[in-house]
Amino acid sequence: MFKKRKIAAAFHPTEHIVVYPGDCMKLLETVPNESIHLVVTSPPYNIGKKYERRLKLETYLDQQAAVIRECVRCLSPQGSLCWQVGNYVNRGSIVPLDAALYPIFMESGLRMRNRIIWHFEHGLHCSRRFSGRYETIMWFTKSDNYVFDLDPVRVPQKYPGKKHFKGPNAGKYSSNPLGKNPGDLWVIPNVKSNHVEKTDHPCQFPVELIERLVLSMTNEGDWVLDPFLGTGTSIIAAIRHNRRGMGAETVPDYVALAKQRIREEMAGTLRTRPMNKPVYDPVEAGNSLTAAPWADGSANTQMSLLDEPLDSRERKPSSDNR
Repeated sequence: MFKKRKIAAAFHPTEHIVVYPGDCMKLLETVPNESIHLVVTSPPYNIGKKYERRLKLETYLDQQAAVIRECVRCLSPQGSLCWQVGNYVNRGSIVPLDAALYPIFMESGLRMRNRIIWHFEHGLHCSRRFSGRYETIMWFTKSDNYVFDLDPVRVPQKYPGKKHFKGPNAGKYSSNPLGKNPGDLWVIPNVKSNHVEKTDHPCQFPVELIERLVLSMTNEGDWVLDPFLGTGTSIIAAIRHNRRGMGAETVPDYVALAKQRIREEMAGTLRTRPMNKPVYDPVEAGNSLTAAPWADGSANTQMSLLDEPLDSRERKPSSDNR
């Protein structure tokens, strides 16, 4: 369906792929009321990344509120809005952005369906608090009559051979042959270091994360909108499954990167991690790095860290900002 589609720079109802090179508010002004079936995004977290200007938290929330209100205006009565966020960090103290943004969504009349926890195993190592290894996806709908199809995103059963042991179904298989509900805790690797999807963007999210949302919350031909497009992941997930994709991005380098990745997706050459691929287990894979070198006392440098007095380690200033 999308093999030869052009990438438009402005919205029009006849388009299928839109990458707007500018502020999302300008793009949203052109989108008709209740025409979008899924809004999905990961906005800047206001932590001073190279593509964002750090703001006071109150100013940041005001800016987010303006975008959210416009997205809600554009959202279909049967549509969904998914806002994926982490934490705002100020001198080592965190503010969970899902909690800070929640009242804004409530004021807009949305109804929360899930707070999905996205768990990953890699990231910055903290020394003065536990390292952050999750972010949240807040899923809201505009009404109680919303699109939701569980079957395309079911995952393998833990015990597919389990049977009912009593009652009228005794002896019959108890699990759904299509798989089970994935629940609200999703274990999906984040895009770091040698991830197949890694680009120069510092906070890229994986295609499979958005695929689950697209497949479960939209139908073919529906519009998917990402107001903070980044490297185009939301559009890629949309067109992969015959939806229409649209987004805005202010950084020229990321606009170019998004277009490049979208073209590769249409050509069938974009490399991505497949949905539901098991998370790599280094022990099962026989990776030699899983053997601790200090177990036999040969790594004296590492072992010497354990000899340092605990109180001196606690006094060291932290350089963490995440």
